[in-house]
Amino acid sequence: MNDSQLVDLACAAREKAYAPYSKFAVGAALLTRSGKVFTGANVENASYGLSICAERSAVFAAVSAGETEFEAIAVVTENGGSPCGACRQVLSEFGLETRVIIADNERNQTHWTVGDLLPNAFRPQHLKT
Repeated sequence: MNDSQLVDLACAAREKAYAPYSKFAVGAALLTRSGKVFTGANVENASYGLSICAERSAVFAAVSAGETEFEAIAVVTENGGSPCGACRQVLSEFGLETRVIIADNERNQTHWTVGDLLPNAFRPQHLKT
């Protein structure tokens, strides 16, 4: 699957976002090493802290299906907004080399890795054994 196809899937996921408070719809499409794709959309809640971002929604769906090795994630917002810190941290759990494709409504893309977006990430190896 190429980056444009992944962005298309993230755009489709964005259409399903539930964002009545921020009005900031986000869609994500996560490509696993096995070639499967998991999508996610942000889901807001009146109790703001209980909301979930599109990126984490996609990651949690993948992990729930037994997938923990990721190739790339496409994230689409109206203006090409970057993943929040919580999403960066969750993505880092599964590898700093995962490619991050950020796109806007016009499908303009920027390309990063999780490591680019979260330098000096707190990783499992930082925990005491």
